[in-house]
Amino acid sequence: MQYSWKDFFKLLERKHAIHIIGAGSIVADAHLPAYKKAGFQVASITDLNESRAKSLASKYLIPNTYSSVIRLLENVDENDIFDLAVPANIIEQILKLLPKNSAVLIQKPMGENYESAKKIAEVCELRNLTACVNFQLRFSPYIQAVRELIDNNAIGSLHDIDVRLNVYTPWHLFEFLMKEPRLEIQYHSIHYIDCIRSFIGNPSAIYAKTVKDPWVKELSSTRTNMILDYGETLRANINCNHTHKFGHTHQESYIKWEGEKGAIRVQIGLLLNYPKGKEDCLEICKLEDSESSPSWEKVEIDGTWFPDAFIGTMASLQNKIEDPNLELPTHYLDSLKTMACVEAAYQSSEGGGIPLPE
Repeated sequence: MQYSWKDFFKLLERKHAIHIIGAGSIVADAHLPAYKKAGFQVASITDLNESRAKSLASKYLIPNTYSSVIRLLENVDENDIFDLAVPANIIEQILKLLPKNSAVLIQKPMGENYESAKKIAEVCELRNLTACVNFQLRFSPYIQAVRELIDNNAIGSLHDIDVRLNVYTPWHLFEFLMKEPRLEIQYHSIHYIDCIRSFIGNPSAIYAKTVKDPWVKELSSTRTNMILDYGETLRANINCNHTHKFGHTHQESYIKWEGEKGAIRVQIGLLLNYPKGKEDCLEICKLEDSESSPSWEKVEIDGTWFPDAFIGTMASLQNKIEDPNLELPTHYLDSLKTMACVEAAYQSSEGGGIPLPE
């Protein structure tokens, strides 16, 4: 069994020009490598740090750089796409500058909290923007392959999704996060929340606790336990520890799906020994094949989370422009529901558990 990223992304012959606002590490490490791989046309890039924008423009043969968003907007055509890779606290401000009826990909998270996410959604509505949020994990080739397997009833009715992360994340590489009051859920577990939602919809409630770590006292929470409530028979669980400083031997980074007829496990190699990473691995176990002695079969995947998943979010927006009847999976209204889950998780964490009876 074998899959390629090309199996999941519909790439049109006509590709709309992309204008990137922001030239930080996520653009350098993911957006631009993905767009080059897919053959997307990047027409311009701008950043407050103009030298950084020019450096990326030189590396990726981007014809235009601008010193400000205003200057960039003087040089766009109808049906061009805006790719916002900016801090969450200025997304709303920039959206208000874009021409009405524009197409825009917004970097996650969708604002600093649920209230700001609602304001961003209001701006998108008022300006009639074709807008989606870059929740790209759901587009990674191995997640797309899992979705196809489950849709084809490979493991039967789904009753369990488990996310487990026990790694060492070098937070010093992300300077902008150092002063963020919300960290782990807002900037990392948000991916898993969105991915789980893409499989089984919205939970009825969330139980969560997110905590600091004594080894990185300058940061807000870096470890999270979360339960998404889907009733009596469907379990969804997220368990993340980003400060496992004890070598690679017992690092873990996986998502597991269990059904009545089998199970699927994906190792997310990117997060192991970050930023170097290790290989991804998708495996499936079918009870009907070997019920007495279950065994796991490896499924070959060409493509990974970074950068290939970023092809998916941009391709979905490109295709939506060409055919308005197509679904936009991470549409801002769907993404608002992911932000609602994030807000519920923080409220649960702050509210605390039930005290023991005396």
